[in-house]
Order: sequence, then C-alpha cells, then structure tokens
Amino acid sequence: MKKKVILFSLLAIIGLCGFHIVDSYRIVENESFGPGEILEYRVHYGFINAGEGIVKVSNQIHKINDRPCFEVTAYGKSVGAFDWIVKIRDTWKSYVDTSALIPHRFQTDLQEGKYKKQETVYFNYAGKTIRSEEKNDVSKEFDMPTNIQDIISGYCYMRIIDFNTLHIGDVVPIPAFFDDKVYDFKVKYRGKEEISTKYGKIRCIKITPVMPKNEMFDGESSIRVWITDDKNRIPVKIEADMFVGAVEMELKNYKGLKHKIVFKK
Repeated sequence: MKKKVILFSLLAIIGLCGFHIVDSYRIVENESFGPGEILEYRVHYGFINAGEGIVKVSNQIHKINDRPCFEVTAYGKSVGAFDWIVKIRDTWKSYVDTSALIPHRFQTDLQEGKYKKQETVYFNYAGKTIRSEEKNDVSKEFDMPTNIQDIISGYCYMRIIDFNTLHIGDVVPIPAFFDDKVYDFKVKYRGKEEISTKYGKIRCIKITPVMPKNEMFDGESSIRVWITDDKNRIPVKIEADMFVGAVEMELKNYKGLKHKIVFKK
C-alpha cells in the first residue's frame, strides 16, 4: 500500500481547470503531447539505482464511451539490488478523453513482491458514477465528483495547465480517484527555476503536492516536481523526502515530443 501511495503522489500532480462545458464534457486545449510520445525515467533511492519507469502515449486513438481517447500507459519496475529486496512490475493504463482530458477507463496490473492486483475502473459520466472491478473480488460503485481524475489522466492534465496565470503559493484542490477512494488532492505552485539534467540546464515550473501529516513523507512540502517551462511541459525531475530516505526520479530518455526541447549546455 505504501508503494502505491508513493507512486500516486509522484504521478498525480494536477492543477487548475480552465474549461467550458459542451454536452456535459469540458473542452481543453492540448498543445503539450500527442500519440507516439515516450518518456523514460530512472529512480534513485538514496545512492541506489532502484527503478525505471516509462510513460507512453499509444500511436492509436481509441474510442471509449463513444469518445476518442488517448491510450496512456505507465510502466514501473525495480532494478539492480533493489529488485532482490522487492520485485516490482507495475502497469497503469488510462484511456483519456482527447478533448476533455478526463478518464473513461483505468486499468492496473500490479506485482509488488507477493502482492498482486488487477483492476479496471469505469467512469460513467452520464450516470455520474465510478465502477471498480478487481480480479477475484466484487464490483464496487462510487459517486463521481465533477472533473474527476485518475493518476494517469491527472498527469496528462497537469501538462496543459497555463501556470502563467498562477501566483507563487497558490493552492489548487482537485478530486482524484485512486484505490477505491476519492481524494481531495491539492497542488501548490512554487514558481520557476532553472535546474540541471543529464541533457543540460533547462527552465522549469516547480510544483508541490500538499501532503497531510503521515508516516511516510517528511513534511507538507516533501514532494517536489519540476516541469519544463515550454510547450511540452514534461516532468524532468521529482524529489521526495521520506522518513526512511530520499527518492529521486529523473528523465532518462525521451522521443516523440510535439515540440523541440532546448537544453543549455
């Protein structure tokens, strides 16, 4: 459960809603990503190379609930010495509305040591309900708040926000569904700064999820995310301060971006 909460916190950083309603679906402008994009990440736990992650947008547009959707898949796995401690092979997949950037279907296939879970979540916007179906378990139904997100669609929506409309310190509440719960997620805008990456220096937008007091993360602003301050808006670095140590995720490779990305050497 702790691993799932960490991954949720790292991936589900989402922001403001600037939209209008047409036939019950909002319309947002997306100039940041599209089919064929692949982002690869390396995860460090202290000095240990602990894991790798990939976020991939399929080349194919799918139709779910009679709506065109991106198929966005995130893969995560443990590597090296950490793989001997706990073997992780996780997959999250979301079918994200191409116009509204909200989820229509969310699938998980988790293998974390002896723990395994396969689940599909269906979002019914006509009935305003969420139905989760876990393998070898009963189906569950929940009320759906307006503009709900899952961890993958939230990641997608975060990338199209116009952060120039925010002031440093602004806090944005967003509903997010994960692990059979609706979370009142909050994100704080921290401004802009230049950071160093393996490709060179790049100007970034810095945001932090507001963390309630818990047994995992050390402080309210214990997770920090840097997103490129350009049209791509890709996350290039994530840091998390935990009571058991520090976790860092950094961009390892990228391809299929909609816009050219420029790093300073």
